[in-house]
Amino acid sequence: MLPLVVPSLVVGVVSALVLLGVDAVAGQLQGVLWGTLPDALGIGRYSALWMIVMLTAVGLAVGVVVRQVYGHAGPDPATTGLVDAPMAPGVLPGLLVVTVLALAGGVSLGPENPITATNIALAYWLGRKAAPRAPAALWVPLGAAGTIGALFGTPVAAALILSETFAGRPGPGSLWDKLFGPLVAAGAGGLTAVLIAHPTFDLNLPPYPGTHWSDLLAALVIAPLAAALGMAAVRAFPYLHALFLRIGRPVPALAAGGLALGLLGALGGHLTLFKGLDEVKTLASDPDGWSAGSFALMTVVKLAALVTAAACGFRGGRIFPAIFVGVALGLCAHALVPAVHPTVGVVSGVLGILLAITRQGWLSLFAAAVLAADTAVLPLLCVAVLPAWLLVTGRVQMQLHEDGTPLR
Repeated sequence: MLPLVVPSLVVGVVSALVLLGVDAVAGQLQGVLWGTLPDALGIGRYSALWMIVMLTAVGLAVGVVVRQVYGHAGPDPATTGLVDAPMAPGVLPGLLVVTVLALAGGVSLGPENPITATNIALAYWLGRKAAPRAPAALWVPLGAAGTIGALFGTPVAAALILSETFAGRPGPGSLWDKLFGPLVAAGAGGLTAVLIAHPTFDLNLPPYPGTHWSDLLAALVIAPLAAALGMAAVRAFPYLHALFLRIGRPVPALAAGGLALGLLGALGGHLTLFKGLDEVKTLASDPDGWSAGSFALMTVVKLAALVTAAACGFRGGRIFPAIFVGVALGLCAHALVPAVHPTVGVVSGVLGILLAITRQGWLSLFAAAVLAADTAVLPLLCVAVLPAWLLVTGRVQMQLHEDGTPLR
């Protein structure tokens, strides 16, 4: 395993730099599109008119890029997962362009899927050139782990996700032997992100006083409800994808998707735009700042925006928007029943929705726990995950075969 250390370190650092670079470019462009430009035109930055116009224009721009670039910015995103086979290197420039446009333009998707695909392709292509005798299968988990480590600022998430992947693959060596290289890559990616960008997922929720019987009951109710809501979106996904597919060409399909997202944004407010990581911190900073109806509206709108964006052809990930949905749902439960502690509502909602959207049990537990930054919620989550998992396991996933039928 010793020869894995250097290439794993390199892949992890490069993966983090690619992610941070895309985030930086998208952040600068977002400032122009949602600050400089509407100010110059004398239009409200988050007025309904500007949201509709901007998201429609972003959909049109992404559609033009998808139509024109080599490889059409990758395969149909409805058919891809978080960790897939490497793409051809020539596809990556177009994929990165449409990712930046979507992130900056307010589309309800995160960077995780396209950036992971980019880093896997780079690691595979450059790794095969630098070390042609190394197994080709080595580079995919390194690229994936480096990106996931950078996304969450810790290698733990990568270890949990890849442990599920490796568990189904027979072969010599223990699980920790198989995870050695990816953990090095994830650690390097996470440290690079922490040292440069200082990411944090702690929502600074009100202090959790400790578990009571009422907390257990709340978690056992909210997590399955969130999972059921997520499964409703998963069920609608193939039908909405087929609807956009009937339009035929990427330019009108993505423009129509952008228009739909703009209308949803006008309905739900500007907090339901973008990937949701910054916006969710705004929600959590004031759990009593909105009514139950407002939280419910944001929950439904954000989930509809996530499904629409993923179905019409925008490139992006679903983890961060799903976290927003779970947080809004959890705070809605707190607003409806004040006895539900905000922390319990949030972590239970995030757990359930992520189980339905990602079908990754360990990732869902990790993401829910890290938002609270309190280990006292772990026993609750480990119990609440069980009924929620019964609702989602073995059922259709939010990913399609090439013929449009959903995976199971």
